[in-house]
Amino acid sequence: MTGVLAPSVPDATFETRLKAVLRSRVEFIELIGDDLVAAGGKRIRPLLALLAAQMLGASPTRPGWDAVLDLAVCVELLHSASLLHDDLIDDADTRRGQQSAFRRFGNVVSVMSGDFMLARLLTLLSGMSGGPALTRAFGETAGVICEGEVLQFQVAAYQEYDLTHYLTVIHGKTAALTELAASAPATLLGAGAGAHEALCIFGREYGLAFQMQDDLLDLAGTEEIIGKPVGGDLREGKATYPSLLLLGGPHGAEVRRILERRAARDGDVERVRELALETGAFQRTREEIRRRAALAVDALQTFPPSEARHALEDLARREIERAR
Repeated sequence: MTGVLAPSVPDATFETRLKAVLRSRVEFIELIGDDLVAAGGKRIRPLLALLAAQMLGASPTRPGWDAVLDLAVCVELLHSASLLHDDLIDDADTRRGQQSAFRRFGNVVSVMSGDFMLARLLTLLSGMSGGPALTRAFGETAGVICEGEVLQFQVAAYQEYDLTHYLTVIHGKTAALTELAASAPATLLGAGAGAHEALCIFGREYGLAFQMQDDLLDLAGTEEIIGKPVGGDLREGKATYPSLLLLGGPHGAEVRRILERRAARDGDVERVRELALETGAFQRTREEIRRRAALAVDALQTFPPSEARHALEDLARREIERAR
């Protein structure tokens, strides 16, 4: 689009603000905050917030951008706090190529640093336009994230494998936060119910497609692609979309037994991969990912064309390409 400035994305200004918000008088908390900034990462969630805000008319050159930047920081803080807790739950040794915080500093420091991040984001939200509504949205999302994580363990423990549980889990793990990231700028900027709902749909469907693709790669990918042994979900007793499709088919009893014993026997993972390929479960999963990503793109058509809208569409279309 000639003559239109490219949208602002998380850059040095964002990183500087994030680092400032994470300042603490306590060295260990400061060090964990420094690690968060230094590790970087894709910053997908703050990217969604910044792009959505710009699609709604906000700009780094206009008054009010500092609040938009702080909102993006809040999104990243909620995400980072959840990761600190996740690493402890998962007994993870590393995070983004570095030693995980709880391995380096211990459980108490890691958990309390995550809580410190939550406290910081609440402080930021309290000073924003629409603060009460934003605080409620962040609080509700934090609750959904917690429920999703616990439900994942509950389903594996009770062996309650079904699609409803799976969608609830991946909404909590991923889509609830992408939904918040995309829609919170509408609340901040007073964009109206229609814009808010469209952005909720975009963020939710994009997040679901993203997580379904990651789950697919865990079974259909290779160790070189995913950076860890394939079949990790099976070994944890987690039924993802391809497994659920197999459970509803002629090989359901066999796949259920593999899930129940958490793929403990040699060849279990390879057997499920083989069945998923033979029955078309992988292909049907890819079709579902593409459908979800297309719903995300469609939700944005209510907004006028802009560089920011096109950037958001490209993020969703990337999931369509990844699922080919």
